Amino acid sequence: MLWRSGLQNKNEYIAPALNIQIQENVSGAAIHTIRLFDYEADHYNSYRIPCLIKATNGTLIAIAEGRKHSVHDYGDIDVVYKLSKDNGNTWSELKVIVSEGEGTWGNPTAVTDEVTGRIWLFLSWNDEHHSQRGGSYLGKTYLPIKEWGQRRVFVTYSDDHGENWAVPIDMTASLLPEKYSWDAMGPGIGIQVKKGDIAGRLIIPAGGRNIYSDDHGLTWKYQLLPRGTFEGTVVELSDGLLMRNDRPLGTEWNKSHTRFIARGTIESGFTDFTGDPNLPDPRCQGSILRYSFVPNIILFLNSSNSGIDKVGNRCMMTVRLSEDDGTTWKYSKLLYPTLDRSLLCTDSVVYGGYSSLMNLTDGKVGALTEVYYYPNKKIAHRRFAIDFHKFDIDWIKQK
Repeated sequence: MLWRSGLQNKNEYIAPALNIQIQENVSGAAIHTIRLFDYEADHYNSYRIPCLIKATNGTLIAIAEGRKHSVHDYGDIDVVYKLSKDNGNTWSELKVIVSEGEGTWGNPTAVTDEVTGRIWLFLSWNDEHHSQRGGSYLGKTYLPIKEWGQRRVFVTYSDDHGENWAVPIDMTASLLPEKYSWDAMGPGIGIQVKKGDIAGRLIIPAGGRNIYSDDHGLTWKYQLLPRGTFEGTVVELSDGLLMRNDRPLGTEWNKSHTRFIARGTIESGFTDFTGDPNLPDPRCQGSILRYSFVPNIILFLNSSNSGIDKVGNRCMMTVRLSEDDGTTWKYSKLLYPTLDRSLLCTDSVVYGGYSSLMNLTDGKVGALTEVYYYPNKKIAHRRFAIDFHKFDIDWIKQK
């Protein structure tokens, strides 16, 4: 990890072309940032689509797509991970969850069963001949995904706190709805319901549906949701309802440039999705987390640069805090607080994109966020990395 000593109560993280000063004040409220998956490291061109999950013994597992040859969403992509046993202070070497074939493994979405200790990880997959819309790269042509089953649902699990993972099982037949062609898990994390008669239920957000299990993963089912969104998150509310906080599709996003919200239950269904004016969004994935029920705290993290719908402008990563189940968001902070705002979204580096949030055992919060290098260059020169952030709730509330 690229750290160097600084003044008392200060460290500097060295990123390409920029020095990010990580401050800690007298009260102890702070944010610390390190580069966890650096581009062109460990034989991968780029790392994207983060998923941060915590095992029952406190081990953190940072999961990502390892893209071998380019930043493209298709081609030879593995699912890789690193482990931390000290709340993100140090991390293991890179490990691989699945790399079979030259197809596309991705959209990691994980949930920990606090009863059994098993960590479930849902994945999307398509073969090396297809991509979402088709295209050509490095002399190879990819066909668009147009038929049911060309994009598939897989699930794997770990029973030893993320050290090892089972061979992924194809669950497409039971978990991919009829007439679906393109599909995606999450990405990010699911939840285990904590309250009420359905406490213990596991829920994985997926495209147009919630995938869930009431028997600790022995069987899985899905519930279809109202249309208008895709990449989704889910959180449990204090009144027993669930809230989906999703990326809207293009026609819907154009109406508000915000996140889209729906509330409901598996049993009774969900309301239609509507834009939340308090959550600006550039039509990108975001992440949500129940920090605690008492006090009532939910966190939400996304790129708040809502005016431009381009990958290269998914910057201004902002973490927000709600004390009323997401009705309002009283507090907010930029994740790179010591960088000039003009440096967060430039022609050479964009600090933002997809993300994942997780509670740590020391009361702090961990977050993974993408960093996009050279967005305005030809694709052959573009790269993605992933940073790990660790911060206090009090830091978010600081003025």
